[in-house]
Amino acid sequence: MSTMPDWDDIFAQKGKYFTKPHPDMERLADLFIEKDVHRILDLGCGTGRHLIFLLKKGFEVYGLDGSPNGLEITKKWLIEENLSSELICQQIEHEFPYKDSFFDAVISIQVLHHNLMKDILFTVREIKRTLKPEGFIFITFPIFKGFYLARQNMEEVEKRTFIPLKGPEKGLPHHFFTVAEIKKVFNAFDLSEIYIDTTNHRAILGQKISN
Repeated sequence: MSTMPDWDDIFAQKGKYFTKPHPDMERLADLFIEKDVHRILDLGCGTGRHLIFLLKKGFEVYGLDGSPNGLEITKKWLIEENLSSELICQQIEHEFPYKDSFFDAVISIQVLHHNLMKDILFTVREIKRTLKPEGFIFITFPIFKGFYLARQNMEEVEKRTFIPLKGPEKGLPHHFFTVAEIKKVFNAFDLSEIYIDTTNHRAILGQKISN
């Protein structure tokens, strides 16, 4: 099942759509500076809000997204801001076009859950592969409780994975992680924080375990 055309359509209709960075991005940038993080992957960068924010902070930031429309908007925004970034258009459940241990950090905001579990597991393995030992992850996912669609407007296609039957994300899988499942899926990472952010998403911050 190809997931991204839906977001491609959303970006085509709404343009930048998201412009403000995640409320914790400022704190994260400070942490990254303190921990000597230089090269960051924005996985599912969309129209570029975190890419632009982190580039302005002086990081080397790469963007990967499956939406051509999203990346076109990002390119224009980069030109407006006189910034540069290497952008790649591909689905996140395919092998990343980066060598092993390439990044100091990978961020992914409200993206990773948009797949079936087998694809999510593949993406997490690719995050691990392309991160340096002790490299950072910051990832956010929606919470089932308080999700904007009621249960009857979604079809459960596997355990805790639902497909909205209406609304802007109709047809796009949403996996709702439990905390126990997060710990299991991200067992290659030492998770220092698992919390609910101010946007009512669950956020995780951690580092790749060097073994």
